[in-house]
Amino acid sequence: MKQYLDFLKHILKYGKEKTDRTNTGTVSTFGYQMRFDLQEGFPLLTTKKVHLKSIIHELIWFIQGDTNIRNLVLNNVRIWNEWPYEIYKNSSAYQGETLAEFVSKIKEDEEFALKWGDLGPVYGRQWRNFQGREKAVDQLKTVIAEIKRNPDSRRLIVNSWNPTEIDRMALPPCHTLFQFYVQEGHLSCQLYQRSADAFLGVPFNIASYALLTMMVAQVCDLKPGEFVHTFGDAHIYVNHFEQVNLQLSREPRPLPKMTISCKVENIEDFRYEDFELSNYKPHPAIKAEVAV
Repeated sequence: MKQYLDFLKHILKYGKEKTDRTNTGTVSTFGYQMRFDLQEGFPLLTTKKVHLKSIIHELIWFIQGDTNIRNLVLNNVRIWNEWPYEIYKNSSAYQGETLAEFVSKIKEDEEFALKWGDLGPVYGRQWRNFQGREKAVDQLKTVIAEIKRNPDSRRLIVNSWNPTEIDRMALPPCHTLFQFYVQEGHLSCQLYQRSADAFLGVPFNIASYALLTMMVAQVCDLKPGEFVHTFGDAHIYVNHFEQVNLQLSREPRPLPKMTISCKVENIEDFRYEDFELSNYKPHPAIKAEVAV
């Protein structure tokens, strides 16, 4: 994953100090692009261990159109917990619970989860039920049908940025829009990401959209092509510098292989057990705090 390490180096070399919503502070650049040939291996970072289980469960969660963290919590996926917890902490219902106690309530109390576990109309809602002026659109279903019907279309786009609903989201979409492209029997995907936490978020985003490309390719009877990752504001938080430098000191290892173990014809039918990662031999994980 030399592309990713070059991305980190670019931010460190050309980035400038910039304030941010979380008041953590960043070094930021604007505009960058990486490309990954999915025939060369699955682009899961090897210079630190990345938690693939969370990536797969989150992606299935998006595809199912879900916006409540309870299904993630029930599968021990923690990546979205902080955002509804912050909303809960600022409410009159808050009784001093820690994050761990809040998550336990989400897991054990379905009514509590229904009220406090929902993130608003985030990714899953926009992919599967985008609210337009006159009708709702299942963008993912529509674009898959169009790939099958007209693979040369230049309109194979799914958009997560719905301006009419941004103020109802716990976190407006960072990975904003993706477009598919078919050439010579291969399906490629380009993601535009408006805001990118380079150390914590981007490794997840790369793997997630690479896997999505593989899933859609199978459903459309195509082979995976490239994943192209395009960035707007690409930044490193100031409290991640030590972790970034540690990662840059490590030598990348060969990419693992991702296998989808069964033939799935409907994008909604994929399950966690359908994916098998082999030959993943990363360096140890590197912990860092998420900025909320």
